[in-house]
Amino acid sequence: MHRNTEETLHRLMREAIDANQIMGMNILIEQEDGELLYCQEGQADREKGTDMDQNTIFRLYSMTKPVTAAAAMVLVERGELDLCMPVGDILPSYRELTVWKDGEIIPCERPILVQDLLRMTSGLVYGDPVTGPGKATEGMFAELQMRIRTDDPMTTREFADRIADCPLAFEPGCGWRYGCSADVLGAVIEAVANMPFGEFMEREIFEPLNMEDTAFWVPEDKQERLAATYKSLGQEEMERFTETHLGITADVSTYPAFESGGAGLCSTLLDYRSFARMLLNGGTFGGRRILRSETVDYMTRPLLMPAQQKAFDLDMTALGGFSYGNLMRVCTEPRRAGFFARRGEYGWDGWLGTYFANFPEEHMTILMGVQKTDAGTFDLTRKIRNVIL
Repeated sequence: MHRNTEETLHRLMREAIDANQIMGMNILIEQEDGELLYCQEGQADREKGTDMDQNTIFRLYSMTKPVTAAAAMVLVERGELDLCMPVGDILPSYRELTVWKDGEIIPCERPILVQDLLRMTSGLVYGDPVTGPGKATEGMFAELQMRIRTDDPMTTREFADRIADCPLAFEPGCGWRYGCSADVLGAVIEAVANMPFGEFMEREIFEPLNMEDTAFWVPEDKQERLAATYKSLGQEEMERFTETHLGITADVSTYPAFESGGAGLCSTLLDYRSFARMLLNGGTFGGRRILRSETVDYMTRPLLMPAQQKAFDLDMTALGGFSYGNLMRVCTEPRRAGFFARRGEYGWDGWLGTYFANFPEEHMTILMGVQKTDAGTFDLTRKIRNVIL
């Protein structure tokens, strides 16, 4: 790391805050199981006057996905879940699926396998207003959102079953599309483990790793540490975001019926550090083993076949030089990346800007916390990575 790295990171964050690009941000870098650098700028909640700090709780959104993948691997290790098993053998609603082809809805020729959910090669998509599968899925998320505050909220299992009625975007295994595969995987884990998905996560991952601030909701005694979400309105101002997105409410103050394996967790950088370091250490952290080293090696490899990789490259244009494995990006060709990268690095980000990357060769972890709509890996993320690497 360069001598002036910390000073530069503070400058970049302050500039983004001054430009109303973000409200606040924190960054944690660990190497060889020790904190290399931590820095923060700005506010976690403007209206309450709360500053960012190491205990700030963030809505992870898609940074939930790697944790869901690890939960699935726990069951794989125990022989309770087979990656090549048709999802329909676990969730009967997936036994007769349809696919959208040339404007028609026809029966699928092959089932979705569990590994398709982990690789996003299932044909399941997120909602959009243009395509047939996207419109159908968007309708399901709209119903999910409508029922959240009623006496009949949609559960994890019901959501998965209802999504099975939507046509797939392509035959399972024949392409790649970012979508709600991880949400269906949460229902699969729930069915195989014979307990609520969140309970399984707590028992097998959060409690052993002492991730006390990680859950599908934020209870009242921790609400003051929850970062507010903001929407940038350009150079002029930032507006507080209080709506629901992908079935996740902005206040996350009550335990949800829908435990989203793709977007539902809340956590701190310190908690997620424990999960990330567990992977980097070959399945152990703090003296507790969560996964075997061989499992972690499999979990963090690029797994896409050529046709799937081609679809990934077309869909994820900002991730040139990367492939995809078990709900994570994996760098295969650093020279093609649009930012400084390392071969074999892996991780993922979230809709609101949370970010995670592990670097096995350097034994380093980078974590970032932001709560801004439509962020993901945005320009500030890339600038920060380039300064660090």
